[in-house]
Amino acid sequence: MSRIGKLPVKVPSGVSVSVSGQKVEIKGAKGTLSRELPAEIKAAFADGAITVSPAMETEQTKALWGLYRVLLDNMVVGVSAGYKIDLEVVGVGYKFEMKGKDLLVAAGLSETVLFKERPGLVYKTDGPSKASVEGIDKEKVGQAAADIRRIRPPEPYKGKGIRYAGEQIRRKAGKTAGK
Repeated sequence: MSRIGKLPVKVPSGVSVSVSGQKVEIKGAKGTLSRELPAEIKAAFADGAITVSPAMETEQTKALWGLYRVLLDNMVVGVSAGYKIDLEVVGVGYKFEMKGKDLLVAAGLSETVLFKERPGLVYKTDGPSKASVEGIDKEKVGQAAADIRRIRPPEPYKGKGIRYAGEQIRRKAGKTAGK
């Protein structure tokens, strides 16, 4: 039995859910998301909540039950409130800059890196050292933020690089500290 899978997904007012066969579509103020469920999982919408249940008893179904319940919960939160990941850059000459709807990243490389606008995502900057990725799909927002961070991950000696806002970097002493 999945402890997470048993919990119903509460749907706030202003969000509509339609379940037709294995397809679940969720509409809210921010947009629409849909997901195809595997054959091992059933979903039902009643009394303002989505319930997920296994269609058969296998080890694979036990693993998928909680996963798809959380994915549906993420969809409900996304269409009602949305997701936002903040990034910050540390280093001399490192900066974020908007070029139309695209994000330009200067992070100590020979050329600046241009991040094209992706469907369903919005890039924003708050000064040269802060940027954010916003959207309704948690997976796409997280992947875009990880792709930006991957340009120059923070290094442990001086702490330079692109990091998530509030991320703590474990610093190393360096070779002069032992003398």
